[in-house]
Amino acid sequence: MRLPTRHGATGTAADTTGDGTDAAAADPRVGHARMAGWSGVVFALLFTVGLVLVQQSPGLTAPDADYVAFYTGSGDVLVALGLYIVPFAGIACLWHMIATRTLLQVLRPRSWSEIPHWLHLAAGVLFVAMLFGGAAAVGAVALLTQLSTAPLPPPEVARALSAVGYTMVFVYGVRAAGMYMITTTGLARSAGVLPRWLAIVSYLVAAFLLVSVTFHPAILLVFPAWVLLISIVLLVRLPKGVSP
Repeated sequence: MRLPTRHGATGTAADTTGDGTDAAAADPRVGHARMAGWSGVVFALLFTVGLVLVQQSPGLTAPDADYVAFYTGSGDVLVALGLYIVPFAGIACLWHMIATRTLLQVLRPRSWSEIPHWLHLAAGVLFVAMLFGGAAAVGAVALLTQLSTAPLPPPEVARALSAVGYTMVFVYGVRAAGMYMITTTGLARSAGVLPRWLAIVSYLVAAFLLVSVTFHPAILLVFPAWVLLISIVLLVRLPKGVSP
């Protein structure tokens, strides 16, 4: 009588699970890649919508009359709505970061001992913190108009709060995003996740964010656009070592 062959924990990709499913399809690396990809797509969409809404508030160079007209009209409703969308964008960003880190650490188990591994975590958390703080400062007066009947602060106060928010996002948050891009690219490239051309583009874009001094809102769309591109790659390209 022929005995069934036993397979150890190191079985090949041709092995099957108990229900007959190809082991490659059940590979946790595929699940991590999909989680990182879809959470990145959600982050890019929510971040863009939240930014468009929050940016409805007057800019730093707007005259006092624009501030008074805006906060006594109905435009502040959109800003307040944006304040409630930004936290979900931050949550999606954290989810994308952790899923990406998990994927990269599974692919390269010793990556936890590398400095970029921890810089990646610090940069991601710092970016979300700056995003939350900056959005809160810019939208503080708009939220006040929705939650209180107290007299509105003078335009100087609203402009000062906007300046604080712009500083947190454009000066500190953008640099944190650049560092996140650099560390992600280095780790992912070492793990064989990113193609060479995308790694080069990522480094160039990250360098641009690190040296940028503009306060134009368009600069903030560079990071979610990059996350979206990385997420698409993770969704359509199998991790290294996983058979189709």
